[in-house]
Amino acid sequence: MKIGFIGLGNMGAPMASNLAAAGHEVTGFDIANTPPDGVVAAKSVTDAATDMDVVITMLPNGAILRSVADDVIPAMKQGATLLDCSTVDVDSARAVADKAQAAGLNAVDAPVSGGIGGAAAGTLTFMAGGSEEGFVAVSPLFDIMGQKAVHCGPSGNGQAAKICNNMILGVTMIGTCEAFALADKLGLDRQKMFDVVSTSSGYSWVMNAYCPAPGVGPQSPADNDYKPGFAAELMLKDLRLSQQAAESSDADTPMGARATELYTQFVEEEDGAGQDFSAMLPRFVSRRRG
Repeated sequence: MKIGFIGLGNMGAPMASNLAAAGHEVTGFDIANTPPDGVVAAKSVTDAATDMDVVITMLPNGAILRSVADDVIPAMKQGATLLDCSTVDVDSARAVADKAQAAGLNAVDAPVSGGIGGAAAGTLTFMAGGSEEGFVAVSPLFDIMGQKAVHCGPSGNGQAAKICNNMILGVTMIGTCEAFALADKLGLDRQKMFDVVSTSSGYSWVMNAYCPAPGVGPQSPADNDYKPGFAAELMLKDLRLSQQAAESSDADTPMGARATELYTQFVEEEDGAGQDFSAMLPRFVSRRRG
């Protein structure tokens, strides 16, 4: 396929590189970064979209996505597919999809899970919203960039799935860190706690695959001085998106709201910026009740 790729940051660059390595003709644009090996540099977003079969965007937020879409959609050829892999608010995803469909394009919103490592290794998971036709059109690209793609329903549902998943992740991480901090206070060895919880009803992905306690369980950012695998700032972004979605849909999410408050405090008022989101554990260990 002829592919335009807009947004060549830490995630976009390896994704575009993997597509080029698989034999696709990839043209990329980014305001700050040069294209990786195998990707032809475009002069503008319009240049990256003209005469392409698929245009992929990987952008920081919904406002930027809307702005880029305003330039890209008129430049795309009829029947092409706009594939947005950013993590943005549901309303922006649906607004861009509506505009693309009105212009005779397919539109798919497909945020990813798997982080920078997954982008480089081609093992991302895609949560896709949009038409069946659009999903089928880009499925071969999902197979190159990732290990799994789930069609979650109409436009915006990919973002909805990502937001709901990461709200669970943020809440679960906080609960797990609180439990380890309580175990410390009670004199319970962290390894013993892990041995019990990881094989009983407290089991979770956070505990079993991404344990926030150094030296416990499989290797995780906790074992690398909490250098980000998934940065606390990105968790805060996703939690804020969850609360924006909850407000617009009149959903009651008190745990999501409290997790958002705690990560806001951690990132903006404490030392959480630049750390992994699991660095909540030393944060709780150092604090007293109340």
